Amino acid sequence: MFYDYLVIAIYFVLILAIGVVFSRMASKSTSDYFRGGGRMLWWMVGATAFMAQFSAVTFTGAAGKAFNDGFAICAVYIGNTFAFYCGYLFFAHRFRQMRVDTPTEAIKRRFGSGNELFFSWALIVFSFINAGVWLNALGVFTSAVFDADIFTTIIGIGLTVVFVSVLSGAWGVVASDFVQTLVVAVVSVATAIVALVMIDGPVNLVKNFPGGFLIGPNMNYPLILFGTFIFFLPKQIITMMNLHDSFRFLGAKDSINARKAALLAMTLMGVGTIIWFIPPWAAATIYPDAPDDYAQLGNKATDAVYLVFARNAMPIGTVGLLMAGLFAASMSSMDSALNKNAGIFIRSIYQPFLAKKNKQKKDSKILRISQLVSFISGLGVIGVAMYFASLKELSLYELMMRVSTMVQLPMMVPLVVGIVVKKTPKWAPWVTIALGLGVSWMIDNVITANVFVSWLGVESLTSREIVDMNIILTIAGHVFITGGFFWATSLFYNEAKDNHKEETDRFFEDLKRPVIADDQQDEVDRQQRNKLGGMVLVMSVGIMLMALIPNPLWGRLIFVLCSLSIGTIGYLFRRSTKSKISSTQP
Repeated sequence: MFYDYLVIAIYFVLILAIGVVFSRMASKSTSDYFRGGGRMLWWMVGATAFMAQFSAVTFTGAAGKAFNDGFAICAVYIGNTFAFYCGYLFFAHRFRQMRVDTPTEAIKRRFGSGNELFFSWALIVFSFINAGVWLNALGVFTSAVFDADIFTTIIGIGLTVVFVSVLSGAWGVVASDFVQTLVVAVVSVATAIVALVMIDGPVNLVKNFPGGFLIGPNMNYPLILFGTFIFFLPKQIITMMNLHDSFRFLGAKDSINARKAALLAMTLMGVGTIIWFIPPWAAATIYPDAPDDYAQLGNKATDAVYLVFARNAMPIGTVGLLMAGLFAASMSSMDSALNKNAGIFIRSIYQPFLAKKNKQKKDSKILRISQLVSFISGLGVIGVAMYFASLKELSLYELMMRVSTMVQLPMMVPLVVGIVVKKTPKWAPWVTIALGLGVSWMIDNVITANVFVSWLGVESLTSREIVDMNIILTIAGHVFITGGFFWATSLFYNEAKDNHKEETDRFFEDLKRPVIADDQQDEVDRQQRNKLGGMVLVMSVGIMLMALIPNPLWGRLIFVLCSLSIGTIGYLFRRSTKSKISSTQP
């Protein structure tokens, strides 16, 4: 356990160092702080888009779902992959072409200032809830590993994220996301390979899974599982490719880099969908009683199966590296939320208020206020996570799904359909959300899964089928009722009364006009490669030193190979920086 603590401590130092190294790049203007001035390379933007959709829930709640139900969990992540593909085809470059610094500025351009203010407050509150779910997942897992108080754990981790976000803004967030992507990749691939070796290959993994790998246990009606997969595709498009989540692509240096970023995120998500869950699938056969090791977690006990596998099957120090990967996953989601909240508050609430009061402040002073807002947001997220930690009856997967389907979906429907449907009245977005929340309540309390299947003549469902059926009903309700209502509001559109029409027309014209990087971009590209290449090389050295931990030869070899793969990436970054300099010299 000493080595695990040491690995985690060194990782935290690295993350804090990233905040310091990139702080200068975020100190020039609020645009730099909120979105890196729109000068980021595609591999940085793609990594942060990927990590923003990835959290500790993947290694905890989702891993527990994989342990219990087999391949079914992949429906969510295949939906993510499909959403990023749609981003590559349609959304990503259009988001960059909105020419804004924050998501709510895009909402203002599309729907007007009244809707901007409404969504600003609504999205800030939702970000607290969403980031709180991620931080709580990490707190549950960490407290179980180290037998620590969960509330102390949440506070400690939360304050570290706040430091990075406050100090270096979007540059630090995106840079740490890229480094954290490498950590997640190293942990996932190494653990998956060991799992496949232990279970004698993928054929035995599938054949020996208890209850059937494709369908899993407690599933009397496989059609429900198929329905879950189908409905997750539109759900993930709605929750990932909307004006709110456009912040992932606002930082790209041009339209082409935005599309490349979506393609990278799609690739990472597609490959990861299988690799992440190989260890819990193997554990279902090799360690069927794994949840008993953490019975104190109650219904969340299966969320620790990934840890049980790493502790029993991997070399000493891997648990520390795994925890670093979990920190990476949740910290990246949380720091993105803090940075985004600061941008939304400053640009859509604070600055318009100043304008009404006929007051002006220098950008440098507003930058300091942005950092204060980011700090206060961090404290809010920590508070929400501590509340969720007190809810013992819900598993992390169920908690994530309930927040995503019941709250997030109705909020995002107008922000997706509004990109396609141009002529809608001013009241359409907030009335649609009110209707959507009503749909969520109705399905949760009135037209429940058991009630719906009774109409079809089905007597009863298993507990697993009830959860999946509720998800299907909620998504279907929002796709057809909430989405259909917003689309139908175009029937009430009156062009003569639309005083926002000119700005809306300009917004849609900008969506079609590519963004091209200026002649100052080369120097910023060089700094990105140089700084990040150096941090990646430092991380590779740290992993190489893990080969000194007393392990069998194969265990030491794993750390050496992981270090060499990461070090190669850092070396290529630094080398590309030097070649760029040489090519510009006479």
